[in-house]
Amino acid sequence: MDSDDDRGAGGGPALAVGTPEDGPAPDKAPPAVGGIAGLSFPYQLVAAVALAAFGVLACAQLAMVFLHVAPSNTLTKQHGAAVDEWIYPEFEQNWKLFAPNPLQQNVAVQVRTEIAGPDGPRTTSWRDLSAEDARAIRGNLLPSHVQQNELRRAWDFYVGSHDDKNRANGLRGTLSEKYVRRLVMLRLRAHDDGETVLRVQVRSEVRAVAAPEWSDEKISTGPSYRVLPWWKITADDLPEDAAGSGEAGQ
Repeated sequence: MDSDDDRGAGGGPALAVGTPEDGPAPDKAPPAVGGIAGLSFPYQLVAAVALAAFGVLACAQLAMVFLHVAPSNTLTKQHGAAVDEWIYPEFEQNWKLFAPNPLQQNVAVQVRTEIAGPDGPRTTSWRDLSAEDARAIRGNLLPSHVQQNELRRAWDFYVGSHDDKNRANGLRGTLSEKYVRRLVMLRLRAHDDGETVLRVQVRSEVRAVAAPEWSDEKISTGPSYRVLPWWKITADDLPEDAAGSGEAGQ
């Protein structure tokens, strides 16, 4: 007969708990490893190299920008050319936002072209590239950097490297001219009709910002123009897809 100790509370046989016959408790699943540690070794190596390269590039960019905006020092005197090659024209920095007399003018960049026609070359009317950018930005919640700054920075680059008579005042003059020509041809290429452009002429239209209503200051808002000489277009000035098709003026 079973003893009382061998019976359960209901009178049935008592169940043994934790006996060897039950076997070991099941192991818990190992915790998931995230991040780079969760990748296989080859992918870990690739990720580490990519992160290291990005870190080096970021440090180099910060160092170059710092040297560009910092006062003249030993490093900038010895390696100023290398710093300029890195910065210009895409990463140029200036302090106009914090100037005591900020810009008070609206500057529009315009272009006209000389087109090869069946009856000889003809000159188009002026086309306002700045106004086209403004129309693309207006009402756009996320305008691109190209629409906001590309044309403006290109013109600032040209003006900063030429005197009032459009003569280059340094080695960057030729580079700025080529940059403006390529940018203009890129814009024209987006709207052309397959016509061959022989020459282009660029000008700026400058208008002073009107004084606020509460001010007694009298400001003329009439336009003033800076007209550049005609530039002959070569294959080097065309976008890559058009350079090989012979669309530049010969």
